[in-house]
Amino acid sequence: MRHLFVCFCLVAFTISCTESDNSTDDNFFALTVGNYWVYKNYKYNRYTETYNDVGVKDSISIVSTQKISGETYYKFRRFTTGNEQNIVLDNENGEHFEFLREFEGNLINEKGAIKFTNNNFEERLLKENDWGNIYETLIDETTTLNVEAGEFSCINSERYAKNPEGERLTGLDRFYYANGFGLIYDTKSVISIDTPIIIRRLYSFEVQ
Repeated sequence: MRHLFVCFCLVAFTISCTESDNSTDDNFFALTVGNYWVYKNYKYNRYTETYNDVGVKDSISIVSTQKISGETYYKFRRFTTGNEQNIVLDNENGEHFEFLREFEGNLINEKGAIKFTNNNFEERLLKENDWGNIYETLIDETTTLNVEAGEFSCINSERYAKNPEGERLTGLDRFYYANGFGLIYDTKSVISIDTPIIIRRLYSFEVQ
């Protein structure tokens, strides 16, 4: 397999919430122009076995809609600050745009790739590599998470890699979403280590 420091998280796409508890809105991914979320990043310290705030923030907002191939997509703007040291696995400072839409419980980007599904529990192949393939599976359970922004009832998916023989490799990432809010918490790992290098938690937000 290539160098071991391969991040299989693939995506640091984000969306999320407004207040604690549950939402009765059936807009699961909170796809509304004007919504925004701020996430704080924490890096694992292998000496203390704790996660430390590294000062990196990802500010996400939905700025507009746009038609692409006849479908309406929401334009997401991510603006990252605090990563002057170029911390590995954290997003680079600056502005990034992504186009996303919902279809039958799936959050889909402009290339047709599924970012998250809230109803398909089958294992999905995300990417093929020489050293192995990356997969994601939605877990059939709910989890209550407490983050800076409040308490949320979440579903989650797991992302992992398998070698060419079909054996799961060590690294594992998780993505937690709450109905009507979006992304609450996620992790970024490398394939050779069983503890995530970076965790990201919802710090503040506003959704309509």
